[in-house]
Amino acid sequence: MNRVGNFLRDVGREMKKVSWPKKNELTRYTITVISTVVFMTLFFVVVDYGISSLIRLIP
Repeated sequence: MNRVGNFLRDVGREMKKVSWPKKNELTRYTITVISTVVFMTLFFVVVDYGISSLIRLIP
């Protein structure tokens, strides 16, 4: 049980050292991630549709 306590204390100390992003940085990072996910989703939808169309052409 002592090891668990030491671990949690160490985690607490390390979390105080973390440099958390400011509000404007967090907003920018969030927009970047969401736009990347949307772009990749659209890209794979188009690729999937293209491959499906090609497969349907095969008799």
